Amino acid sequence: MTPLRKKMIDDMRIRNYRDKTIRMYVGAVLRFARHFHTSPDKLGVDHIRTFQLHLIESKPSWSWLNVYVCALRFFYGTTLGRDWIIEHIPYAKQPQVLPTVLTRKEVTDFLDAVSDPRLKVLFMLMYATGLRRFEAQALRIADIDSERTVIRVNDGKAGKQRLVPLSPVLLKTLREYYRAYRPNDLMFFGRKAGQPICDRTISRARKAARHKAGIKREFNTHALRHSFATHSLEAGVDIRRIQVILGHRSISTTVRYLHVCERFVAATASPLDLLDFDAAFIGD
Repeated sequence: MTPLRKKMIDDMRIRNYRDKTIRMYVGAVLRFARHFHTSPDKLGVDHIRTFQLHLIESKPSWSWLNVYVCALRFFYGTTLGRDWIIEHIPYAKQPQVLPTVLTRKEVTDFLDAVSDPRLKVLFMLMYATGLRRFEAQALRIADIDSERTVIRVNDGKAGKQRLVPLSPVLLKTLREYYRAYRPNDLMFFGRKAGQPICDRTISRARKAARHKAGIKREFNTHALRHSFATHSLEAGVDIRRIQVILGHRSISTTVRYLHVCERFVAATASPLDLLDFDAAFIGD
């Protein structure tokens, strides 16, 4: 490991970045350097611009492209201390895409189609609480407070803590899961001791269950979080309460679920219905 790479890693560790984020940022800067066959501290604004254009040619997703942006902004601004370069590394504009939301029937069919009982409980947990995948993977036995009927999320996005509701059905399921698998610390443990169940195992189970359930449209595990928020809104839960449960910093992030809330959209009267005219077909 070069001294420069070690310094960047140390800078991120000091700021409590996740291991996964550290790997992604270091990998992004490494690919940037390899593109020009030069150490990244020898590259400047023109190289960054050329590299961003090179990335855009492959038509990447917004989130993937911005991983490179965040990595380069951190590397130049924090590790190298060249703050003036940051303004020359623009973020890609985020497309305004509606979240993927499953119907209640699709959620039921999907859960019924999961063959591995451990994964079924994991997906149930995500739908019942709105947890992100990495938050569900990191869940520990001590985080489940059955007396207060809440689950503590100790290391959410940006390291934030919050509480999420623990429903009676979920609590009963988790107790049955515990009796069957006897987890020691992590609720959803992997093959290696002390390691959570891996992303690949979760992804394979999701894909297999989607096909078995006959759900034609693609979705990832985050759709369970979106479905929790949307179905809660449709059930009449206050949007600010949903904001707190999801851990959104801004209410504007939560408001987007109104755009896919069936109760909210379908209940909106059309101004056409208020006009006083004969709505019979013109050709009649």
